Amino acid sequence: MLDRRRFLRALVALGAARAVPLRAQASFPFSLGVASGYPTPSGVVLWTRLTGLLAPVAVAVRWEIAQDEAMRQVVASGSTEASPEWAHSVHVEANGLEPARRYFYRFTAAGAQSPIGRTRTAPAAGSDPGRLKFAFASCQHYEQGYYGAWRHVVADEPDLVAFLGDYIYESSWGRDHVRKHDAGEPYTLEDYRARYALYKSDPDLQAAHAACPWIVTWDDHEVDNDYADDRPEDGMDRESFLLRRAAAYRAYYEHMPLPERMRPQGPDMRIYTRLDWGALARFHVLDDRQYRSWHACPRPGRRGGSNTVDIEECVRLSNPNRTILGRAQERWLENSLAESRAGWNVLAQQTPMAQFDQKPGPGRRAWTDGWDGYPAARKRLLDFLAERRIANPVAIGGDVHSFNVNELKLDFDDSASPVVASELVGTSITSQAWPQVRLDQYRADNPHMLLVDSRFRGYTRVEVTPTLMRVDLRAMETVQRREAACGTLASFVVEDGTPGPKRA
Repeated sequence: MLDRRRFLRALVALGAARAVPLRAQASFPFSLGVASGYPTPSGVVLWTRLTGLLAPVAVAVRWEIAQDEAMRQVVASGSTEASPEWAHSVHVEANGLEPARRYFYRFTAAGAQSPIGRTRTAPAAGSDPGRLKFAFASCQHYEQGYYGAWRHVVADEPDLVAFLGDYIYESSWGRDHVRKHDAGEPYTLEDYRARYALYKSDPDLQAAHAACPWIVTWDDHEVDNDYADDRPEDGMDRESFLLRRAAAYRAYYEHMPLPERMRPQGPDMRIYTRLDWGALARFHVLDDRQYRSWHACPRPGRRGGSNTVDIEECVRLSNPNRTILGRAQERWLENSLAESRAGWNVLAQQTPMAQFDQKPGPGRRAWTDGWDGYPAARKRLLDFLAERRIANPVAIGGDVHSFNVNELKLDFDDSASPVVASELVGTSITSQAWPQVRLDQYRADNPHMLLVDSRFRGYTRVEVTPTLMRVDLRAMETVQRREAACGTLASFVVEDGTPGPKRA
């Protein structure tokens, strides 16, 4: 008789795809934790990825959702397959749940049970939940610090987390590393899978995923620094880069609590979407990497990548046809905003939207990787917000590893220009930033930036009610120690019907 291991190898050789209740394992199969995301009033996406399996065959996975943490009052359950083709990742779209309810969930596979995760459904469409608590964060370079900020997010007990890009980093850089990637830059699917598995092994990150549902978008480091559409910064040919992008997007899907509709097709993956929290808030989740125009005026010797340019010298910068979202996503966003009946409209995206003049005194210098590199696209969006009188638009972002609190104006160079929206840019979970003294030299030329602080790593805590959005900038004491404290650097509010943040 064949032993079990030889039998499984034989199944692989014969191309058997039927799921088997695999019990042989090299290690605990739920070592990457559990997660949930994209809640609706009647359902939520549940995620896990099995690891340590001894054979590349499909594995039967059972899932359960209960009203209690002891998992005695099970209200939904089922079975699915974890396929080796998708790295044994599991994406369950559970439905038939009640709106605005907390639930608990777990998986069973390979003779083991996963940790129990907490999640919740969104409020019923059109209902008034009274309050929403969410946190947003970005930029968590594994080598540059411990993920203690996530421990404090969990303690805040948010209803939702929005992650705004740079979940992994493809490259090693920075100083004072506390741990190592122990591998070179990823290019293949296996490379990216290994990088995600490393990041997701962090216990504080796992705890944050297990604490509440997430919505996510990516930035550049999930693929390659400063890439734009099909053009990388380093001169790789288009065909090779799209193969790399396909591998990166596939690994991203495999490791995030994403719905089936976001499953990638080669180098293409639609992740922009919207999520409603009753009538209180609508999140418009954007993708400003996949469809953007190539960078204007890259550095000498490069075909792509960002640069900091004098706006008078870089003529291409002001081309009215340039786009950061792509025209199809622009039209989708305009429709989503116009149709919204929510009291608050949150634009969850990656990069700072406000103008940031990096030339003290007369003239202006712009960084081309953010919205400053696409001024016509920014103007189209801000004009639309003003003309359609969109209710309480608030942009949230990351990327620059500093807290920025900004007024979004129709004309940033005119002090009398009206404020049409608010912007909250969060600092990084761990990724290092420019020195504060470097930012301070530009403050006088950017009066619409109410706060710019790069000294701290951390996250942003937000509480939304029908009349007020309160924002706390949460700053870590250090990321060099796992158990570091976290405090509130500053607090701001945005009042219903009054665009622009104010000090609390």
